[in-house]
Amino acid sequence: MDQLSAMRVFVRVVETGNFSRAAIALNMPKTTVTNLIQGLEAHLRTTLLNRTTRRVMVTTDGALYYERASQIISEIDELDGSLSNSQAQPSGRLRVEMAGAFADLVVIPSLCDFHSRHPQIQIDLGVGDRLVDYMAENVDCALRAGTPTDQSLIARKISEIAMVTCASPVYLEKMGMPTMPEEMAEGHHFAVGYLQAQAGRILPMEFSRDGETRDIVPNYVISANDARSYLTAALTGLGVAQLPLFMAREALADGRLIRVLPMWQHEPLPLYVVYPQTRHLSNKVRVFVNWLVGLMRDIDK
Repeated sequence: MDQLSAMRVFVRVVETGNFSRAAIALNMPKTTVTNLIQGLEAHLRTTLLNRTTRRVMVTTDGALYYERASQIISEIDELDGSLSNSQAQPSGRLRVEMAGAFADLVVIPSLCDFHSRHPQIQIDLGVGDRLVDYMAENVDCALRAGTPTDQSLIARKISEIAMVTCASPVYLEKMGMPTMPEEMAEGHHFAVGYLQAQAGRILPMEFSRDGETRDIVPNYVISANDARSYLTAALTGLGVAQLPLFMAREALADGRLIRVLPMWQHEPLPLYVVYPQTRHLSNKVRVFVNWLVGLMRDIDK
């Protein structure tokens, strides 16, 4: 038995909670995964995993072994990486998650540049703002707006996104120009609501002026949990919206959107790359993150 390979397989089974998902993540047959786990248990003379038809549960011995094994594997990967990073071209599949607006408007249009620098990296791009199970889905990193709250993730701030409050001419002709943030909540005006799907709530609109900050829970006709749909609703005339400037810039330039409440600002939104603490920051992830830093640096210029 190749004990190191068996340890890697065991760690991935624990992290994914499933033999089949571990086999897919490791790109090996499920029978090989099963045989390696059985061989490891025979070698250790203990049961590491309890199997049922629906799930895999870690035993007490298995939990102890996982803690040490994952640490050992991480240290081995880090050692190998430190010796090979300066010599080897980063390669392999890179699983990345990000919102559709970032993907469509910022990242994908620039990916030819990344590919020319790192032609041996394949990017598997997941698009959306959904809650991600990083281990089970084998996600290497994600691009997220707003300060992360998940303590199991390592977060690196790479940029800040300028925000703008705006509405369409169709909306303003019908409802008039708002003069105070409170009008968004008092029925004088409508906003486009942004639905935070995980929490099931509408995010408040944020307004700041001269050190004063107001959070307004808006009155809305429609809410959306996707930035592109949110933009479409604003362009259609369904309400006042607070948008990243990079999303609204073209519509502001051609008059399809008009800035409102210019004396009240939305604080810039922090942008983070996040990845699991238990996952070694491989060379392919490192070069992608560094590329993103450069890409986002000039996003609002």
